[in-house]
Amino acid sequence: MESTVQAVLDVLPMSAAVLSPVHDDAGEIADYVIEAASPEAIDIAGRRGADLVGLRVLECYPTIRNGPLWTVQRQVLADGQVREVGPFAYVEDARGVPAEAVFSFRVSRLGAGLLVSWVRHDEQRRQAERIERAERLGNLGWFERDLITGRTEWSDQVYRMFAADPADGPLSFAAMAELMPAEDVPAFTQDLARIVEGGEAIDIGYRIRVGGVVKHLRSYVEVIRDAVGRPLQIYGIVQDVTAREVARERLGAARRELAEHRRSLDAEHRLAVELQQIILPVPEEPVDLPGLRVAVRYLPAEQLARIGGDWYHAATLPNGQTLLAIGDVAGHGLRAAATMARLRHALAALAAATTDPAELMRLLNRVLFDADDEATATAVIARYDPRQQVLTWAQAGHPAPLLARGGAPAPLPRPRGLLLGAIRDATYEAATVPMSVGDLLLLYTDGLVERPGRTVAEGLEQVADAVADAIRASPDQPLARLLGVLRQANPQDDTCVLAARPLSG
Repeated sequence: MESTVQAVLDVLPMSAAVLSPVHDDAGEIADYVIEAASPEAIDIAGRRGADLVGLRVLECYPTIRNGPLWTVQRQVLADGQVREVGPFAYVEDARGVPAEAVFSFRVSRLGAGLLVSWVRHDEQRRQAERIERAERLGNLGWFERDLITGRTEWSDQVYRMFAADPADGPLSFAAMAELMPAEDVPAFTQDLARIVEGGEAIDIGYRIRVGGVVKHLRSYVEVIRDAVGRPLQIYGIVQDVTAREVARERLGAARRELAEHRRSLDAEHRLAVELQQIILPVPEEPVDLPGLRVAVRYLPAEQLARIGGDWYHAATLPNGQTLLAIGDVAGHGLRAAATMARLRHALAALAAATTDPAELMRLLNRVLFDADDEATATAVIARYDPRQQVLTWAQAGHPAPLLARGGAPAPLPRPRGLLLGAIRDATYEAATVPMSVGDLLLLYTDGLVERPGRTVAEGLEQVADAVADAIRASPDQPLARLLGVLRQANPQDDTCVLAARPLSG
């Protein structure tokens, strides 16, 4: 019997179910069991047809108890009279998500149970709302054109795309063409003719100007034909892809601008490198100056476009002493390289007038401030007296030199000194330290100790360890050993290193 009833329901084009009453201990109807259900039957949770069989009615519709349908079902079981109820609103919120549906029911007795059929009046409205929501979220709509009657239909979203009034009806192809840029019309007309003649679905891209705004649209169109191939209807989907096309155009413009910027950076980098090589030649081998052997290394940044303003100076003074200096101009590129050249040449000229490091620093600060009130730099200037074996030095906001004595490197105590170019009348102090055979002095720019992923203190400790290792490994020639170890470049900044050791005799 149950299989026969289910077979009947399987072919019904409606929502229907067979229910058997479930009684409590007092003989009252407590619930119903769904014995069979048509494929169109669906509960508020979305379960359909065979998925409902075996479930309790109150499991599928928990709030139906004691409502109008519940009362009618009891009446039909009692007297066998067919009854209809509805339309009425069924509200379900037992699962925490309120849902409302409008139903009409027809209830008849079937043996000891009930045959219940129903119509959900809001289903068509719900489907329309879903379609409209999908169109709005996807920024698309649909259109149909009957080629026999000439009747055209647009969805609401297409009207919104064209800023057209639905009361006036859809625009003709000619009216749509008037909204397009002239260069888009021929291709649009050819595509329409091609789809009607050839019958293949096509993808059409075009632009329209609506309210002073250019929109980019894409239409996916196909033709429905009769048995002999005559075109009957055009059906299509229209999507507003303006945001995507505008983003693509902006991305293209940004790429072109970036390419031009890279070409400009490459040209600037080449010029800066050439300028740096001209004004800052770096000797490949150690150089002997009065009382000192000096070695220099310049370590360019891994990022070639970030060429900096690191510089050094090592020269014999007229009084037989040696002048050492190292510095770093703030910034990168051609301007930094030019400022570096200005400082290095100024120092060489000023050393003819004075050899006092503090006074040289004061004069160098004024040169930089007067030449460019926006430029700043750090520096160390040191003078070595080989007869007295004394190093006198001054600094301007620069890392202190490392002095290794007895194989143990340590930074020198820094005398006071503001970075160059900060204020015009800055004053500087000098400090003196003995430096004799066996000692090793290391001047460096901050790229040597500042690296991504480590602190300056950690960087300084690693450099000090490298100096100590170089002295232990090669006490007679520590400079070459040291510079070989300190050859790794900072990926973000240039680095200049100057090492010096006193000569015997």
